[in-house]
Amino acid sequence: MDKRPGFRKRIALELFRSIRKNRAKLHELRTLFWECTLRCNASCRHCGSDCHVSAGMKDMPMEDFLKVVDDITPYVEPNKVLVIFTGGEALVRKDIEVCGMELYRRGYPWGIVSNGLLMTRERLDSLLASGLHSATISLDGFEEAHNWLRRHPKSFENAVNAICMLAEEKEIVWDVVTCVNQQNFKDLKLFKEFLVEMGVKRWRLFTIFPVGRAAEVPELQLSNEQFTWMLNFIRYCRKEGKIHVSYGCEGFLGNYEAEVRDSIFQCNAGINTASVLADGSISGCPSIRANFHQGNIYKDKFINV
Repeated sequence: MDKRPGFRKRIALELFRSIRKNRAKLHELRTLFWECTLRCNASCRHCGSDCHVSAGMKDMPMEDFLKVVDDITPYVEPNKVLVIFTGGEALVRKDIEVCGMELYRRGYPWGIVSNGLLMTRERLDSLLASGLHSATISLDGFEEAHNWLRRHPKSFENAVNAICMLAEEKEIVWDVVTCVNQQNFKDLKLFKEFLVEMGVKRWRLFTIFPVGRAAEVPELQLSNEQFTWMLNFIRYCRKEGKIHVSYGCEGFLGNYEAEVRDSIFQCNAGINTASVLADGSISGCPSIRANFHQGNIYKDKFINV
């Protein structure tokens, strides 16, 4: 990988630096994650939360989260704040639609991140009727690679079914996210064509941050050469135009900046993005370690944090 950006890119980076400073000064909330459960119906090798089918921690009552939403409403424009249900697996909760409808009634768009295992036609219709605005489905390669990572024999089949159903919907924004690792790396070209044939328009690739279970599985890590190849692959796909491909938010990429994402890297945690975790902790991002949590909704007022 080239270590130093070219002259034109350095100028762009300097210009973006001033934009970033202004954004940080304004710190307008644009994305609010709710880790609505630590329960999960899979046992993914790369899980940063180390979730289980039956979590030791009870789900946060919906009313507690809605109180946070009501507290911030006077300070934000609800239609500009996307609330995202995450977990665990958000769809193990039976009241997602109820909470979603309450958010919709308050003027907030909302979405989910899901492994697709529980996404039936009936459930999707129910979510859409409750105002579902966006969805992300995880699909980590072809069947063998995906089921290896998710450790569930039906995971690939159900995720593909979920994607095919979403492809039929015109009023929802959705994408597919893929964890690139040693098991699926060699098939990325073929997998891209598979996604295109299914009607996927947006595809996000990310690599593993070694926390939780992921720290114990060396096959999840790419070599430096593989990582560089992946970035070149993303850059090629973006120029090709068959599918909108982007790399996740895992750090600054030097000479690849503005070529593998839609904008120059900026971590928005605590600036435009915030999270309410399962135990009530307030964080800039669900992926941030516990020692960086900045309060708790049961002790602190969210808007003050």
